[in-house]
Amino acid sequence: MSTVATWPSQAENWLDERGKGAWIAAMVLSFIFFWPAGLALLFYMIWSKQMFKGKRSRRHIAQYSSRHAAFKSSGNLAFDSYKAETLRRLEEEQENFEAFLQRLRESKDKAEFDQFMEQRADTARDTQDYDEEPERPGAPA
Repeated sequence: MSTVATWPSQAENWLDERGKGAWIAAMVLSFIFFWPAGLALLFYMIWSKQMFKGKRSRRHIAQYSSRHAAFKSSGNLAFDSYKAETLRRLEEEQENFEAFLQRLRESKDKAEFDQFMEQRADTARDTQDYDEEPERPGAPA
């Protein structure tokens, strides 16, 4: 009876070792041979988030750990208040910087638009000047 209880977990571990492609291949083969099993496997993969698991880089894990540790209490109230104030100040500085970048983008867009409108007006003036050229004396009409 113990082998019956462990074979699903052994199969899951075997597929996990081989990656997402093995899970997808197992699901496709299940659909081909017995569609209810394929459907069950699909639901299991979605429910267990197997379809959306990716290999996370060390950098991603380190970022998550440092973010998680940033809000974790150290047990020292003075340090925790200092840390909270510093994080609040850094977030405020980041918001100010992002607002600055937004204003910079808007001013650049406005300058480019003004330049475009000026060029357009110059082109219109040149076209108008060309159309209104005075007739030269002695030129055939």
